[in-house]
Amino acid sequence: MTASGQWRVDGSYARGGAFPGSATVDVVLPVYNEAHVLADSVGRVRRFLQGQADFAWRIVIADNASVDGTLETALRLASAWPEVAVLHIPFKGRGGALHIAWTETEADVRTYMDIDLSTGLPAFLDLVHAVTREGYDLATGTRLHRGSAISRSFRRDVLSRGYNLLIKLTFATRFSDAQCGFKAISASAARLLLPVVHDREWFFDTELLILAEKNGLRVQDVPVVWVEDPDTRVNVQRTVLRDLKGLARLRFRGVGNVTPPASGTVDTGDP
Repeated sequence: MTASGQWRVDGSYARGGAFPGSATVDVVLPVYNEAHVLADSVGRVRRFLQGQADFAWRIVIADNASVDGTLETALRLASAWPEVAVLHIPFKGRGGALHIAWTETEADVRTYMDIDLSTGLPAFLDLVHAVTREGYDLATGTRLHRGSAISRSFRRDVLSRGYNLLIKLTFATRFSDAQCGFKAISASAARLLLPVVHDREWFFDTELLILAEKNGLRVQDVPVVWVEDPDTRVNVQRTVLRDLKGLARLRFRGVGNVTPPASGTVDTGDP
């Protein structure tokens, strides 16, 4: 039991396609009241990794105080699939779930993706390899790259582009998409950044990326295929307001300072 979360099932790393000495990768799925899609999404991610991963991996279901049976479903999946871990967190907030899941692990690479799998899974290999092979400290999916293919409403597209433009104008950052729920971070970068990331909700992603770039860490944009989930329960207006408050906090109170990790790769991926 940690101060803020409990590992109900630790799971084990699947190593079927991994080379000796390959990186260990946690694939975190933050969930709140997602019992209706959990089994299907976890199954899809598991099948993809079984067929494509050249690294050791485990899926971590990070339950944010769900009340619809999500935790019970997660425990059933973990009992059937040994490479599935279950982390229970007694409060809501994606950022809080990631902070705990990425802190309470010894994995070489910590990743996450949204449970709706709006982002196409094939890009996940590029995400991980940016860290393990190319030496980036953090990799993030982007829907705003010329190589990306997206399908979403005009309103959300305008809001997203406007928000990311505001970040660039305010902080002179280079990453193109702060909000895509598809990220990977090295263990060393996680140890440096997580203690100074304050947000525990949706602004977590933006704060993480700004802190990384402004402290000289290497951040890689990864183009993705992305399709908007029609069942999304994100309150766009409230999220935008909170994001703007978060940007104002970083702008006027300053960005925390950390010492960048030594550059280098985690895993070459070679046999």
